[in-house]
Amino acid sequence: MRTATLGPAERAESLASMAERELDVLVVGGGVVGAGTALDAATRGLYTGLVEARDWASGTSSRSSKLIHGGLRYLEMLDFALVREALKERGLLLEKLAPHLVKPVPFLYPLQHKGWERLYAGAGVGLYDAMSMAPGHGRGLPVHRHLSRRHALRVAPCLKKDALVGALQYYDAQMDDARFVATLVRTAAAYGARVANRARVTGFLREGERVVGARVQDVEGGGEYEVRAKQIVNATGVWTDDTQAMVGERGQFHVRASKGIHLVVPKDRIHSTTGLILRTEKSVLFVIPWGRHWIVGTTDTGWDLDKAHPAASSADIDYLLEHVNSVLAVPLTRDDVQGVYAGLRPLLAGESDATSKLSREHTVAHPVPGLVVVAGGKYTTYRVMAKDAVDEAVHGLDVRVAACVTEDTPLVGAEGYRALWNARARIAARTGLHVVRVEHLLNRYGSLAEEVLELVAGDSSLGEPLQAADDYLRAEITYAASHEGARHLDDVLTRRTRISIETFDRGTRSAREAAELMAPVLGWDKDRIEREVQHYEKRVEAERESQRQPDDLTADAARLGAPDIVPS
Repeated sequence: MRTATLGPAERAESLASMAERELDVLVVGGGVVGAGTALDAATRGLYTGLVEARDWASGTSSRSSKLIHGGLRYLEMLDFALVREALKERGLLLEKLAPHLVKPVPFLYPLQHKGWERLYAGAGVGLYDAMSMAPGHGRGLPVHRHLSRRHALRVAPCLKKDALVGALQYYDAQMDDARFVATLVRTAAAYGARVANRARVTGFLREGERVVGARVQDVEGGGEYEVRAKQIVNATGVWTDDTQAMVGERGQFHVRASKGIHLVVPKDRIHSTTGLILRTEKSVLFVIPWGRHWIVGTTDTGWDLDKAHPAASSADIDYLLEHVNSVLAVPLTRDDVQGVYAGLRPLLAGESDATSKLSREHTVAHPVPGLVVVAGGKYTTYRVMAKDAVDEAVHGLDVRVAACVTEDTPLVGAEGYRALWNARARIAARTGLHVVRVEHLLNRYGSLAEEVLELVAGDSSLGEPLQAADDYLRAEITYAASHEGARHLDDVLTRRTRISIETFDRGTRSAREAAELMAPVLGWDKDRIEREVQHYEKRVEAERESQRQPDDLTADAARLGAPDIVPS
């Protein structure tokens, strides 16, 4: 295996390698599906490249509800196949593929009607548990339980007494979605994939009807490369139709964007030992434990404005607060909201105008020779989508290719994680860090935490927390630039860490300290540090302004007030 390091030198080498030799498969799009596709192809022995126009997971894959789940509400729609598939993937991730990143999380479902609702909801959750325990996967999570109202209020004292007559409690799983994607990319690189973020496809190369490669612009260095490949996989999510348009062919299907927003509030604002799942008139609302915070979400509305920076409006925020406050004894206010983020789901366009009714299933097509398109789906089933996309690409190769092996390929950091977790007290004693800090590192990096600890051993100041975001060590900022492909301050504060949504200042007080830690790794001078900090501050102010606007149009216009940073 090659190194899993994604530093500046490795990025430059990857771009050069892709231009020098024809690839078997070039994957376009660095979200969870694109990263998963690159890993699938590389582990079949295919010479694979992966390019992403911005940062890894900078679109949909860093702005989800951060859940790995079967989709309990899809049972009500009788979509048993989708739920069964997702529950299998949940089990694989928890037990084998990424136990360091994917963790169990409890949810309480308040019952509001006596008798029939307990029978109805209980039957659904019971089926959910039974489907998750199919042979070979799904064990390890507690089964659901029925709670009286008194018991439910002991578990979740935050609830109004008249908001429930009883409750059900069940388990799903969660992860940091952007960190998961970065780990997928590193795993693909470890198995030989050439990967480069900030590398934008500007067009496709054609020979007759066949697509034979892509023109790739190095957004950082300004050069352009011709990357030739026997098969290209378009895994660009909500940008699928835009990418297809570069080929000059009508797609066989269309992807519509549905906006979902989430609020982040401090842990002490909601007194509960469990997450909550609530019904709304359109969908469901989650209150999800998130370290020292809660995530409240989500909405589900159509979006046809700027795809790179979907904006949350004041109306979106009010909608979530109104619905969650309907069951909380002490209501949340705007002042309680630490962070807000908005993401776009890529939904296959169907018959319905309501995005909540569009398909969460995925599809794969081969619209022209040499080009495969994969779209739709949900985060939890990324591995199945990747397998299907590579299976389709393999049909266009004139060689025998091995079957998918990702079901048995743990992500980097998984191997040895449990042994290190058992030794966490000893690691704390050896490094001088508090055991809570060691647990934090193990749950973010798994066994790769040893690489972060090596930085601390070389410079003890890196073992100190950031002054204005003390959940994170200074070493994590350096490591993000040296090992995880972070190229800009925004990459670190928004995706490698979650400082942008976990602090009331949205990361502005940490910006300069973080930029100065990144500077030696990325070769920044004082002017570049200043530019990165100013850009980040403008981004935060534009987001705050958008969240004061009454609707999508005005919010989008306000958010676009802060342009993307372009290196000189």
